[in-house]
Amino acid sequence: MDDEGQYTALVERHRRELQVHCYRMLGSFDESQDAVQETFLRAWRSRATARDEEDGGHRRAWLYRIATTTCLDMIGKRRAGGAGGTAEVAWLQPYPDALLDLPDPGDGPDAVTVARETIELAFLAAVQHLPPRQRAVLLLRDVLGWRAAETAHLLDVSVAAANSALQRARATMREQLPERRAEWPAPSDDERALLKRWIDASERSDLDTLVALLAEHARQTMPPLPVVNEGRDTISETWSDVLTGPEAWGEWRCVPVEVNRQIALACYLRPTRERELVDGVRVVPGPHFDACALDVLRVEDGLVTEVTTFGREVFASLGLPARL
Repeated sequence: MDDEGQYTALVERHRRELQVHCYRMLGSFDESQDAVQETFLRAWRSRATARDEEDGGHRRAWLYRIATTTCLDMIGKRRAGGAGGTAEVAWLQPYPDALLDLPDPGDGPDAVTVARETIELAFLAAVQHLPPRQRAVLLLRDVLGWRAAETAHLLDVSVAAANSALQRARATMREQLPERRAEWPAPSDDERALLKRWIDASERSDLDTLVALLAEHARQTMPPLPVVNEGRDTISETWSDVLTGPEAWGEWRCVPVEVNRQIALACYLRPTRERELVDGVRVVPGPHFDACALDVLRVEDGLVTEVTTFGREVFASLGLPARL
């Protein structure tokens, strides 16, 4: 395939599904975009070695092989830079739902919906605990449904080695994932109603209502910061300084967002005095509300069990304005 236009048309139809795969491997929306670009560049350079590129199934497997190798290389560079082990969870970023309806992998007209249980933040965080090759095997086998022989061929290992890696990965995932993972349907009307109440309470700085919507065992994390607030009481104490009293940050406006098949809200702040946000950006009193944080919620039995808080740096990738 020597014509660049023909090549682009053939591979571009796989861009979204490859980016989701790279995102699961890397946990980073920004890096998943870079990984897909690198995948297409490597594919163009090695196009002469592809097997039967006119066959869609072979072409798709060939692209997944390159994408997986690209991600493994990127993870290796991270580790060489000092971000090894479970510290990789710090790379976690949200993924916009608008990009999660994928073209049919068989090149058909229908969209394929990415299952919530394989894209929720809890799943992505658990995946990042796996060694890179185990991570690749788990995603190829249990998420994409590849056969053992296909996976072994892609990774240049024996079938026995691939199966062994899968068993170890599954064991780690059982330890890391919430027990009720199988009960994660798409966001329901009840969840969206809860989000509406959450936004209303946030904009009124109503700490009591927010705390009432939290499960007793709720937790809050703030990637990439190593911050974990465990339990409703601890979270309440943390939020009290932000929402109430003389040190309260100011007035809030919130926009509903859906990322990773979860309900979420983008929080904007109009400060009562000059303030430095977590990422070092300074905001000052004025007529505008400045981007502050994105809160992604996980809900069980009508209560919020987990709040994952991201900084304002993720707003651009989600198409959110920096100021209201």
